[in-house]
Amino acid sequence: MGASRSSGTTDEIGPDEDPGGGPPGRSAAPGPPAGGDGLPGAPAGSELLAALLDGMDAALCAFDAAGTVTHWNREAERILGWSAEEAVGRSGFAGWAVRRADADEVRTRLMSAMDAPGRQVHEFALLRKDGGRVLVRTQSAGVRGADGRPAGVYCAFSEVHAQIDLERAIALSEALLEDASWGVVLVDVDLRPTVVNAYAARALGGSRARLLGRPLGELVVQGVEELEAALHHVLAEGAPSAPAELWVTLRTAEGERRRCWRSGFLRLASPLAEEPVPLGVGWLFRDVTAAKSAEQEADRLRFRAGQLHRAARTASECEDPMEAATSLLDFALAGFADHVLVDLVAGERLVRTAATPFDAPGPCLPVSGGAIPARYAPGHPALQAVERTGTVRTSGAAGAADPAAWALERRWPRDAAHALCAVLRSRGRTLGVLTFLRAVNRAAFERTDTAYAETVAARVAGAVDLAQATAEG
Repeated sequence: MGASRSSGTTDEIGPDEDPGGGPPGRSAAPGPPAGGDGLPGAPAGSELLAALLDGMDAALCAFDAAGTVTHWNREAERILGWSAEEAVGRSGFAGWAVRRADADEVRTRLMSAMDAPGRQVHEFALLRKDGGRVLVRTQSAGVRGADGRPAGVYCAFSEVHAQIDLERAIALSEALLEDASWGVVLVDVDLRPTVVNAYAARALGGSRARLLGRPLGELVVQGVEELEAALHHVLAEGAPSAPAELWVTLRTAEGERRRCWRSGFLRLASPLAEEPVPLGVGWLFRDVTAAKSAEQEADRLRFRAGQLHRAARTASECEDPMEAATSLLDFALAGFADHVLVDLVAGERLVRTAATPFDAPGPCLPVSGGAIPARYAPGHPALQAVERTGTVRTSGAAGAADPAAWALERRWPRDAAHALCAVLRSRGRTLGVLTFLRAVNRAAFERTDTAYAETVAARVAGAVDLAQATAEG
């Protein structure tokens, strides 16, 4: 921190000794600082002592057994404005660093540390050289001479507000890493977790000890590239201006879980380096999966309701009921599926009546040349839907060695990987089945998709029933 002043060999002098030849009980006059200009015969290492005192973050002063200032470093000079030349050699703080009215109390409390075990903590109002006052927190402890007798006191002090700021920062760190209601993970520059709080450990699906030091790729199955890219960006460029929402799939003992984390990032740099040295990244996040899923579901329902409304208005303008049915399906396909097949009951079998193109996206149109038999093998999902009078969902993307072969075996387009078959019912009769198909790059049909498919099937069944009734009449 700053320059220090020493009375030569003060550290080896007892309270009743005087190397300068004065009477016992009096301290030596302050000498020049130890180091290059130190006293002749200064002990080896005095330069190191001066350098250590100058490098301290806290202000430091020391007193001999009589209360005379023997050391004063640069941080003490910065806080109070008194230089080492002005401070070393003075008797206590009276009249210069402390008001005279407070001097006796301050001296008594400081010097009491000489005979007390351990350290003592006090707060004093000290005077700056410019006349201003500053509240400091001191830690003082006794110094023993070579003979083991009390030889003086050293006192480290700092401004109270700086100490409180430090304590507040430490308390905040401990609270974040223990009791925070969001996840806190500190990762090093190799992107490995070094600290994980309780919330983050639960979110990542493991104990803290098991998570520390492991690559993120061992914890996150999908989405780890986006997470690591965000961490690399923070290390290189600093924290982003807004939180980011990351979707990840976790590997847990119960299986894979898909989660959405709203994340914020902070770059951690060493405060001790002349230039910022990255120590890693502080990653704070909350699990918002439920809220995001509800939001997405609400958006999906609004879109599908809008599509059904538009489909109904378009179908109402169609003179041909089958054209109305295919128009309904064109609107239903948007954002829902890649293909749709319409198979109607004809006697004991199903016949393909309308479909979207197998080889490219396109509208649902009647089969060219008239309906043709659907050559489905026993147990086919469409046949199951007719037999059960209910909806059947199936997926071949995960279990099939060759998804294309799986689709062709079921008489579906080659890119089909997920299917939903909804039965067509009108006036208590089964008219046929609708088959919605999705490609391998899309998610499988879920329960929420079933309700929408059944709503579409009910409307299409009404149009098909009308078409059949019109043809019979």
